Order: sequence, then structure tokens, then C-alpha cells
Amino acid sequence: MAATKLVQYVVVNGEIAKSWPKGAIIAQCCHAVAAVSHLYASDPDTQEYFNDLDNMHKVVLEAPDAAKLVGLGEVLRQNDVKHKVWIEQPENLPTCIALKPYPKETVQKYMKKFKLLS
Repeated sequence: MAATKLVQYVVVNGEIAKSWPKGAIIAQCCHAVAAVSHLYASDPDTQEYFNDLDNMHKVVLEAPDAAKLVGLGEVLRQNDVKHKVWIEQPENLPTCIALKPYPKETVQKYMKKFKLLS
């Protein structure tokens, strides 16, 4: 086990969190996590994260609305933080963002303004 704890953040669009069934929200998160894991499968942090499957650490947060979620995606892009914005089709609705696994101290500053999904 590495000295640095890896974490994978998922941020959900709070508008859908309040109006969609829980199963549908979970499915959106699963889509985003699967996609970002595939996109960055060769990344050393991603590989290390999946080498210890029984000790994965995810944090699921809530953005207040789609605009804040999209804004987070832009900030992440500008700072070269690897992520995937999941856009549900055919609605073309941003539902969540999943980051590839990172050391917590590397990405926590981008996540501080979001609360845990409840």
C-alpha cells in the first residue's frame, strides 16, 4: 500500500439528486466512474488504486445545479485535472463528474466548496 492515500471524487448535479430516483442517480455515477477509469486506465494513480480493490476510497459530493457542475468541469479542465463529465442523452443533461483517482491533497482544493451528497 502506498504512503499516499488515493481518492476518487464523484460530484452529482444536485438538481437531479432531488428529483430523480436513487437508482438513476447511482447509474449516472457508475457511468462516469466507468468512463473515467477506462479513459485513464494507464495512469499510474489509476493502476495503483485498482491494485487494492478492497480499499478503494470514493467521496460523493453534490453540486447545487448543472451550472455549478459544468463550472467545476471547466475549472478542472483549466487545471489539467483528469475527469469525465457525464452528459445523459438524449436529454443532453450534465449529471455528474468523476475524477480519476488522485492523492487527496492534489484535488481536495477543487472539492472543498461542495457538500457530501445526502
